[in-house]
Amino acid sequence: MPTIRSSSPASAPDATPPAIHAVPAERDTPGSTASPSPGDSLSCDLFCSVIDNFGDIGVCWRLARQLSAEHGWQVRLLVDDLHTFARLCPALDVAQARQRVEGVLVEHWHEPTHAGDPIAVADIVIEAFACELGPAYVAAMARRHRPPVWLNLEYLSAEDWVAECHLKPSPHARYPLMKSFFFPGLSPGTGGVIKERALDEARLAFEASAAAREAWWQQSTGAHAPEPDATVISLFAYENPAIDGLLEQWRDSAEPIVLLVPEGRISGALARFAGRSAFEAGAHLECGSLRAHSLAFRPQPEFDTLLWASHLNFVRGEDSFVRAQWARRPFVWQIYPQADAAHLPKLDAALAHYARTLPPAARAALGRFWHAWNETGTPDWADFWGHRHVLAARAATWADELAGIGDLAANLAEFAKSQLK
Repeated sequence: MPTIRSSSPASAPDATPPAIHAVPAERDTPGSTASPSPGDSLSCDLFCSVIDNFGDIGVCWRLARQLSAEHGWQVRLLVDDLHTFARLCPALDVAQARQRVEGVLVEHWHEPTHAGDPIAVADIVIEAFACELGPAYVAAMARRHRPPVWLNLEYLSAEDWVAECHLKPSPHARYPLMKSFFFPGLSPGTGGVIKERALDEARLAFEASAAAREAWWQQSTGAHAPEPDATVISLFAYENPAIDGLLEQWRDSAEPIVLLVPEGRISGALARFAGRSAFEAGAHLECGSLRAHSLAFRPQPEFDTLLWASHLNFVRGEDSFVRAQWARRPFVWQIYPQADAAHLPKLDAALAHYARTLPPAARAALGRFWHAWNETGTPDWADFWGHRHVLAARAATWADELAGIGDLAANLAEFAKSQLK
C-alpha cells in the first residue's frame, strides 16, 4: 500500500442536472463564530487545477453541479483555467472572474495566493487531485471557528489498495487541521464514481424513442440513423498508433461499421487514413464497410447521448471512462499513459473487476484487445467483437454492481456531514 501524499493519475486528465440556490452565503471568515447546524445548507469550496485535457475539470464540474442540485450545497468551484473549462461549459464567460453557472459559483483561481476576495472558508473544502491550496487559504482554514471538513479528492483507481486508503486522515504539519483522502473506486469500501440521479431515466427515455434517436443522428451527423445491421462505434481517444490497423479492419469488415469521432486528438489519424489534410467537425468519409462522421465538440452533458447512440464506446482518461460504464454498453478504455508503463497495472486492476464474471474466452479476448489498444499491438477486431453479445450482457450487470457502491457525490456528502456532527 503506497504512502498517501499527492495524487498519482490513475486514469487522469481527459474530456447534468439543473440549477439551484443563490450565492454561497454565511461562510466562516477568519474569527467568525458561525458553524452549521444539521438543517443548514452546507457551503463547499472545490478547487481544481487543470493539468491537461479535460479530465480534472470534467470530474470537478460534474461533482460541483451534483452537490449543488441534488444535495443543496452552496458550491464555489475555483478553477485555474477557464478556457479549457469553457469547452465543456459554453455558458461560461472566460472574461468574468466570478460568475454563477447552473447553480454553482465559479471563480477564476489564481493560485497560490488567491482563494476568493476576501477569503471566505467554506464548511467543506475539496482539494481535487492534490492541486495544493494556497498558504493564505490554509491559514484562514486554521483560523476558522470550526475547522472545515478538508478532503483530497484523488484520481480514480481500481487497485486493491484504494479501499485501504479511502478516508484515511492526514494531519497538517503546521496547523491543527486534518485532511482526509477520498478515493473514487470500482469496489466496495471506496468512494464509488459520479452518477446523477436522473441519468438512468434519461438513458431509458432516449433508448425508447426512435424519434429522439433519429433527431440526434440528424443533428450530430447530418445523416439518418444507420441500418439495423450496422455496428455503431464512438471513438474518443488520445493519439494512438493502434488506430491505423483497426481502421483497416473496419474497412474490410463483413458488416457495416459506422464510426462517430468527436473532433480532437485522434482526428489526425482519420485524416491520414482518408488521405486528407484534416478531418474536422462535420466531415464524413466512406471506405469499404466503414463510414465515419466527425462530430463537433459538445457540452459535457451531451457526451452521454453519444454513448447511448453507440453499440461500442472507445473512451479515454477518467471522466469518459466512468460515463461509458453507466451507458451499459461494451467499451474499450485508453488509460492515461504514464512513464515506465506505470498505468498498465491500473488497467489490469480495472479489467479484473469488470471482466470477473465473463466466460474465459470472452475475458481473454477483452484483455487482449484492451492491452493492444493501450500498448503497441494491433487490436484484433474479429477476436474481440465475436463476443459482442456476452460483452453487452456484462456491461449491463456491471453497471448494476457499480451502482451498489453508491455514487461519489452521495458518498462524499454523507462522510462530510458525519464529520460536522
